[in-house]
Amino acid sequence: MVGYLATDNLKIEEGNFGELLAIYRLLPNFKRELAIDRAIAAITLEPEEINLALQQFQQRYKLVSQEAIQNYCQAYSLTDEQLKAIALREFKVEKFKHQTWANRLESTFLNRRTSLDRVIYSLIRHKNPEILQELFFRIQDGEQTFAEIAAQYSQGVEAQTGGMIGPLLLNKLPPAIAERLRHSLPQQVHPPFPLEEWFVILRLEKFVPAQFDDQTTQLLLNQLFEELLQEENSPKKS
Repeated sequence: MVGYLATDNLKIEEGNFGELLAIYRLLPNFKRELAIDRAIAAITLEPEEINLALQQFQQRYKLVSQEAIQNYCQAYSLTDEQLKAIALREFKVEKFKHQTWANRLESTFLNRRTSLDRVIYSLIRHKNPEILQELFFRIQDGEQTFAEIAAQYSQGVEAQTGGMIGPLLLNKLPPAIAERLRHSLPQQVHPPFPLEEWFVILRLEKFVPAQFDDQTTQLLLNQLFEELLQEENSPKKS
């Protein structure tokens, strides 16, 4: 007997699943989820952990009422049991991370410390370099503040915050920005320079050195887990 999936009044034969996943560009994510299942296969939960997993899931997705839970299930075509399975799976992933790497997180932090530094910075971008140069002179001469000019003239979403962005990981920023900020003093303004299709004025607001806190711990756990999944899905050498 040929298996099939019935959805939206359509019947999709089992043999077509892989082809459709590839066409819809869902195959990489599907393989990733399978790798996650393999990783957490041995993880078990105690009764109190099951209750905690459900509570955390409801808090994370703001499912504060039975109506909200029903609406969530309806939006994703989930049964109550499937929703519970998702909540427990997410909890198992976090438990797996802690069981696997918790005892070497501090050494991992020390090895990766420089890549975990964050910055808060301000940005003004414009596509006309002449206008941007004039704005730079206004800032230098004290005619207007950086925030005022950013709010009035910057052509990106940073205009809504007076140009301020962050805190963000320094090594995740475009190299042209990261290098300038890495060697800047607080409040130092960099004159206009090209960045992709823009011209940019940049100012460092605050350098935030990495600290081994809860936020960094979770970041490291996530990084290590993603590296495991990438290794799992990478082509195996013969």
